[in-house]
Amino acid sequence: MFGHVEAITFDLDDTLWPCHEVIVAAERACYEWLSDAAPRVTRHHSLESLREHRIAFSHRRPDIAHDMTAVRLHALSEVLSDHGYAVDVARRASDVFRAARNRVTPYDEVVDVLRRLRARYTVISVTNGNSQIEHTPLRDSFDYSLTAAEVGAAKPDPAMFHAASTRCGIGLDRFLHVGDDPVRDVQAARALGIPTVWVDRAATTWPPDIDPADMQVSNIGELAEQLLS
Repeated sequence: MFGHVEAITFDLDDTLWPCHEVIVAAERACYEWLSDAAPRVTRHHSLESLREHRIAFSHRRPDIAHDMTAVRLHALSEVLSDHGYAVDVARRASDVFRAARNRVTPYDEVVDVLRRLRARYTVISVTNGNSQIEHTPLRDSFDYSLTAAEVGAAKPDPAMFHAASTRCGIGLDRFLHVGDDPVRDVQAARALGIPTVWVDRAATTWPPDIDPADMQVSNIGELAEQLLS
């Protein structure tokens, strides 16, 4: 099925590691830091109200909405300024968040599978998120790593895949994309003619209005069996 493939792009969040609890913990760590560094903010804002403000801010700033770190930094700077704090506090709070954001735990099979796949394929991470791969347990697992912030656009925008192709020097006609999101991963890659693998770890229902992926797996070990057999 994938005999022509030379490069494999992998989404990160919820494809190679669980994301939700990491974000929750990172936001909590940032909020607790703010309670000491900027108590006027946390007396006025809950975690939820800060989140709501950040979402509203991203809607007001579509020019940076693809860059989650920039959105967090500028939205928090706005709140801090409203309560008489300097921008530097927002930068330090962002550092606290990002350090916690990088404390991810890959799914059990991931490290070994990526190592095996790299022996045959060029392996690239492509993420809309703001984890810093070099500070995670997967720091040595990819040939190249791209983020929406770096590329200037988030999936399903095709820019991420074009950038990956340019970076590794392999045409998109020899790519395979692996991800958990039907729209941002499967539909986005398929629009460029890239075959797709849907990673469905939670046995969810595929959206009826989207054509299914070329392959569905519950973990990437199943993909490795197909590719490396």
